[in-house]
Amino acid sequence: MLLSIALMALAGPPAPVSAPLSQIQYDLSFTRETAARQQLHVTMQFTVGGTGDVLLSLPAWTPGAYEVSNFSRWVSGFAPSAGGTALSWDKLDYDTWRIRPAGARQVSVSFDYQADSLDNAMAWSQEDFAFFNGTNLLFYPEGRSLEFPATVRVHTESDWQVVTGMHGGPASTDLSERNYHDLVDMPFFVGHFDLDSTTVDGLTVRLATYPAGVLSGPTRERFWVQYRNLFAPQIAVFGETPFTAYTTLMVFAPAYPGGSALEHQSSHLGIYTPAGIGQEWVTSITAHEIFHAFNVKRLRPAEMVPYRYDVAQPTPWLWVSEGITDYYADLTLVRAELIDSAQFLGVTAGKMEEVSQVPPTALEDASLSTWIHPADGSGTLYYPKGSLAGFMLDILIRDASDNRQSLDQVMRQLYQTTYRKGRGFGSAEWWGAVSQAAGGQKFEGLNARYIDGRDPFPWDSVLPLAGLRMVTDSAWLPRLGINTQQDSLETRVTGLTPGGAADAAGVQVGDVILTLGDVMISGVPGDAFEGFRAKYTGQDGADFPIRVRRSGTEVTLNGKIQLRLNVNRRLEADPGAGPKAARLRHGLFSGATGG
Repeated sequence: MLLSIALMALAGPPAPVSAPLSQIQYDLSFTRETAARQQLHVTMQFTVGGTGDVLLSLPAWTPGAYEVSNFSRWVSGFAPSAGGTALSWDKLDYDTWRIRPAGARQVSVSFDYQADSLDNAMAWSQEDFAFFNGTNLLFYPEGRSLEFPATVRVHTESDWQVVTGMHGGPASTDLSERNYHDLVDMPFFVGHFDLDSTTVDGLTVRLATYPAGVLSGPTRERFWVQYRNLFAPQIAVFGETPFTAYTTLMVFAPAYPGGSALEHQSSHLGIYTPAGIGQEWVTSITAHEIFHAFNVKRLRPAEMVPYRYDVAQPTPWLWVSEGITDYYADLTLVRAELIDSAQFLGVTAGKMEEVSQVPPTALEDASLSTWIHPADGSGTLYYPKGSLAGFMLDILIRDASDNRQSLDQVMRQLYQTTYRKGRGFGSAEWWGAVSQAAGGQKFEGLNARYIDGRDPFPWDSVLPLAGLRMVTDSAWLPRLGINTQQDSLETRVTGLTPGGAADAAGVQVGDVILTLGDVMISGVPGDAFEGFRAKYTGQDGADFPIRVRRSGTEVTLNGKIQLRLNVNRRLEADPGAGPKAARLRHGLFSGATGG
């Protein structure tokens, strides 16, 4: 008996559990009035069972965004009531509210939520528009099963639109889901934005973009051509389409420095600089997020099945969830004939260079550490290095099976044997599927050295198996020693290398580069300095004028060419590859297996 009491004391007090709730409904309001305050107004109504306290919690994070955000920070004006009478409440912890219903059965809870965070895991609003996630706004009963149905009603202006992947959509304001996991996995656009749709092989595909008119005309038509073609290569990997409609939500915000997106089970929400409009990298991000509808939202690590919303859920498998998804985003563009194999190899070589610039880091360690944002640059290494791991494994599987199997078969098998059976994968499932596809070849040593270890990938032995080779070129090229930010109009200096040519000439951070010598520098995204390098290659120490715009005034500075050794490593097809290697190479790019 004493031992039992001691064990109970060690276990701590029982976890708090809310009174059971049913008939749950959420009313979300975004109007011109709430927009003026950058707020959303939320009302939750439910029926209380039993006599205990009602414990309502907000999630601490959004799945896919591997960081704890504590969305309760943005709640204000929390007010529970029953029959028009205010109910007593307090905080049980920082993201849980305790309500004492005093015998009431029908309870209503209202609050305001600040929507001013330009982040795709958050909520953000302007005078005519808002996006938000269910994890930001929708309470769940603490300690109770999340398998409860609920209804969401959106209240907005008559001339504004609503779009979400939730059932009842795309433009209905009366929506529902069968459980909390599905409920909070459907981001919303509300307000004034562009929305159109089409059908792709029986799948309804939607595109919503804000601000209205920002992605329009021939540029929108071109993106639609690319967007439609992304689905077939990915569906071919898994052998099915687990959704009947897919929605891409895009925000183009001048204040945003680049581009990022967050996946959901039948949609994704991306935020981009307007300079990304018409650029291939936006299409690449789109391909990445669509693949996540299979890999992560359905096929995912055991540590994340089921999702918990109150604590972090670290896993050593983000290199599969994110990195291999990134590999398939590149493959999708090739297989959809949106880029060619040379462009794919260029992107892959860029990832090799990116990985080489970061301290040696095990993929499993990077996957686990991302939650704390390590300062050594390894926090998101599982993206490029995980992508390269997928590339390596694909080649090794094809080589071992004489191109009869590939990484595609591994992904499909895991999808069927884990997700379809309601569970996640771990080491036994992953490496077992890889070994099976490779004809029984074991991968313990590879895992120990390159995945859970820090050894550099053995490209010298792996690349020739697929008829590929690395070529190194060296050249002395003129370098300015500046970092820049470009938009559609200009190229602005954001950083200077001490002692570099620009620094020595007196260029300052904030200057807009107009000309280098007689070479005009535009704001078109890409390599704005290619003409400068071509003109001054080999002219070390030569004088050249630098014309900049500084605080509205044009200034001409005297510069001197500084040549720096530039080493370029290119990944290319080996024209001398043997028949088997050539077949493997073709299989990688086409998805084909066999002879």
